[in-house]
Amino acid sequence: MQTAFPIFRPAGRQQTAAGFTLLETMVAVTIIAIVLLAVYRLQSQTLVMNLSSQFYTNAPLLAQQKLSELELSESLDLVSPAGGFGARFPGYSWEAAVGSVESELLGETAERLRRIDLKVLFNQGELVYQVRTYRFLPQ
Repeated sequence: MQTAFPIFRPAGRQQTAAGFTLLETMVAVTIIAIVLLAVYRLQSQTLVMNLSSQFYTNAPLLAQQKLSELELSESLDLVSPAGGFGARFPGYSWEAAVGSVESELLGETAERLRRIDLKVLFNQGELVYQVRTYRFLPQ
């Protein structure tokens, strides 16, 4: 039975509360926090993967450039054992070592063979790309 005045209700009925309880609100906020944490973590991983993929794309090209410069010098002598790649590639640097090869199997041919170890580094060694190659000196 409904009355004209909502204040006067029959004794057996209770009003149901419309809205959310504190527990429901806390559960919803917890779920939102977990989802946002996962999204932020994915974003962070995406940035790291982008940086490393950019490095592993550029590093082989920069290593090839430095090896070409070494091959253009007649004796494969290093003017300096390390350096940078200039303003076009900030944060990138290289280290190189040229050494002779000793081999009984190659005999006198080993005297003309040189081992070149080249490292391309990013952010002082945070990421490293390493290449080892062998070249013959011209006669």
